[in-house]
Amino acid sequence: MKKLALSLCAVTVMTISGCASFADMAGADSATLNAQSAQGFAKMTQEARAKNQLDSSSSTYQRINTVFQRLKPYADQMNQTGQRFDWQLAVLKSDTVNAYVAPGGKVVFYTGIVNKLNLTNDEIAAIMGHEMTHALEEHAKSKIGAQALTNLAIGIGKSYAGSSIGDLGSAAIDLGSQVGVGLPYSRNLESRADYGGLMLMAKAGYNPNAAISLWEKMNRLDGAGGSSFLSTHPSNTQRISDMRKNLPAALALYNKRR
Repeated sequence: MKKLALSLCAVTVMTISGCASFADMAGADSATLNAQSAQGFAKMTQEARAKNQLDSSSSTYQRINTVFQRLKPYADQMNQTGQRFDWQLAVLKSDTVNAYVAPGGKVVFYTGIVNKLNLTNDEIAAIMGHEMTHALEEHAKSKIGAQALTNLAIGIGKSYAGSSIGDLGSAAIDLGSQVGVGLPYSRNLESRADYGGLMLMAKAGYNPNAAISLWEKMNRLDGAGGSSFLSTHPSNTQRISDMRKNLPAALALYNKRR
């Protein structure tokens, strides 16, 4: 089991850039992921249009698009991926409370997240900045690399232990890799996106205080903040606490534009 411990340790301390490099070696390089994302986005928008679920004219769409257009040039300034992003926006008519940005700058917003939470434009910018940061830092690519490394470590551990490990031992290794590596790594990416999104919205002239009011609204929607221990996301209360710590730096950027 000593080899397993060393393998899992190696995965745990792997940097985000290291995981991305491993993804490159596994064939999930930036250009490939961006191309696949573009194909998926085109298919999704085509299907949404055919079902009359693609919003391109409502007041909600106009507000989301306004924020999108304002954030884009600042997002481009932050792009260190080596690949130009072809930013595109799709707003879907749905009560779903969700939004995401796929590799290469494919932005998807559901009208439900704006309407159900009664978001201000600043709060829309907080969400979009967060999701854009995921894409700009290539967190999807990093997750692919981290998962590949985790699978490798699990395979080494089970192979080393042999048949003596048993079903319970095998399950313990799987759970250990998830709690010890997978979930904390995902939470770290979420925290990075929170920070990057806060700075991005501030650079674009959106009040970073709105990131806090956004997650307060999320808290009310979700009920209790809950524990972040078994979650890929930090708890809402933890996010708010971290954002308050980063708020002075974001406000300094925001005030430069005033």
